[in-house]
Amino acid sequence: MNLSDILKYRALGFFLAFIALVTLILTTSAHAAPYSSAQLQSLHHPVPGGVAVIEITGIPKGKHPAPSARYLNKPVLVTPTDAGQWVAIVGIPLSVPLAPQSLEITLGGKKTTQIFAIRDKKYREQRIKLKTNKHVDLSPQDLARFEREKKLQDDAYQQFSAQLPSNLLLDRPVKGPLSSPFGLKRFFNDQPRAPHSGLDFAVPTGTPVQAPAAGRVILVGDYFFNGKTVFVDHGQGMISMFCHLSVIDVKPGQSIARGQVLGQVGATGRVTGAHLHWNVSLNDARVDPAIFIGMFTP
Repeated sequence: MNLSDILKYRALGFFLAFIALVTLILTTSAHAAPYSSAQLQSLHHPVPGGVAVIEITGIPKGKHPAPSARYLNKPVLVTPTDAGQWVAIVGIPLSVPLAPQSLEITLGGKKTTQIFAIRDKKYREQRIKLKTNKHVDLSPQDLARFEREKKLQDDAYQQFSAQLPSNLLLDRPVKGPLSSPFGLKRFFNDQPRAPHSGLDFAVPTGTPVQAPAAGRVILVGDYFFNGKTVFVDHGQGMISMFCHLSVIDVKPGQSIARGQVLGQVGATGRVTGAHLHWNVSLNDARVDPAIFIGMFTP
């Protein structure tokens, strides 16, 4: 091979690498075209642990900066529709009372309030009898570890980045059946535990876990309850958490594309078998991921 051929192959290699880099940047950072109101309304399930889709009213026609919104003193995801309207996508905590809720809107320095209603929803209960309380009550050492790790995870959930998510209708992170629903109320020896904050998928160890939307890895760790865990910031307060992994393939600060593999399913942490636990948070409220993949049960 002569020098001219070597230079041609080298130039071709640089060109292909450049195209791959541009594709990754566009896939990771650019958000999808605005959704229609009908598409966004498919996310509207205003129940404890659900999502309220609220059209922001009172915005005059013409060019205006994007409005901002807050609920329970937390910033809320706001997105335009294909008709030029602005919509707030509000996460509702499981603990919220069945009473009128207030969404605070800010536009051009002016604040207004929109009221929305909450519907009731009953979640399943699971009562488990154990021979002893050994696996129910934590030792002082385990409790101290849990509290340290909880602080790290709480901080991750409260991050709010400016960019919109690449997609609000999310992809399933794994292919497989659901084994435990969101909101399940568990009792161990009649002692209540926090309701299940995500979806469990019954898939074997080694199953690849794919990002349901583009984003940035904001926390990686190996925790007492969650095992090997990855947090991904999808934008504007939409955060995904993936737990009990056997392998983690990403690092904090890394940008990832929609569909990119971030790890493999495992059985790490306090679990009885291999599965993926996936939860979704909006404005620091854990909400039912089934809403975003078209599997919500009213």
